[in-house]
Amino acid sequence: MESTIKDALRLTNHPVAEIKTDEAPENALSFKKGSRGCVIALLVAASKGRTVAFSEDTCGCPGGKVGLGFGRFEPGGIEYFLSTGGIGPRPGEFYKKSPELARAFIEGLPHVAMKKYLLFKPLDEVKPHESPEAVVFLVNPDQLSALVTLANYDQPTQDNVRICFGSGCAQAILYALKEAEEGKKRCILGLTDPSARKCLDKDILSLSIPYGRFLELENQAEESFLTKATWNEIAHRL
Repeated sequence: MESTIKDALRLTNHPVAEIKTDEAPENALSFKKGSRGCVIALLVAASKGRTVAFSEDTCGCPGGKVGLGFGRFEPGGIEYFLSTGGIGPRPGEFYKKSPELARAFIEGLPHVAMKKYLLFKPLDEVKPHESPEAVVFLVNPDQLSALVTLANYDQPTQDNVRICFGSGCAQAILYALKEAEEGKKRCILGLTDPSARKCLDKDILSLSIPYGRFLELENQAEESFLTKATWNEIAHRL
C-alpha cells in the first residue's frame, strides 16, 4: 500500500509491516532451523525490500524468540545474563542492577497470541487481503520527531509514544504486537537496546505503530503539520 507518511518523511527505506500468518511465502528470507541470528538484522533487510518470515523453529536466539512473541524466558540463567553475570558461560550485560530486577522484567514481558509465522514485509507490498498487526518505521532523529508529533496530533493526552526497556526485538515488535492485540493506540519507540545497535546505522531508531492506529494517522497526515512550512523546511535536509 502507498503511504502518505512515508512520502512526507522522505524515507529511503520501507516501513515494515508485521503480519501473523499460518503460511509463509516461498521466497521469504529466514534463518535456517537451528541457526542463531539477530532479528534486528532481518528487520533491516525488510526495510530494504525483502520479505522475512520467522517461526518458532527458525528463531534460534532465545531472546529473539521472546521478542517475536513465540516464547517466554525460563528463569534460572537469563536474569543473571541481563544483570551481574556469575551463572552460565556468558558474562553479565549489566542492563539491570540485580538478578531480582532482571527477573521482574522478564516476568512482566507481555504475552501475545501467535500464528505459525510472523512476517516482516515492506508496507508497499502488503496485499489487500493481508491484515498487519503493526508497522515499524526505521528513522533518523528528524523523522522520529515527526512521527512522535503525529502520534499525539489528534489525542487529548500527550503520552501516546512509549519507551519500554527491552531487547531490540521486544521494543520494535513484541510491545507493538501487544498494543495491537489489545486494540490500543500507543506507539513504541525502540532500538535503544545497546546489543541491537551493532546491527544498525548510528542514527537509526524505530517507531512501531499498531496497524489500526497507523491507518488513522495515514488518513490525517495531509491535514497535519507534515504538509506545512516548518516540516517542509526540515524535510529539505533529509
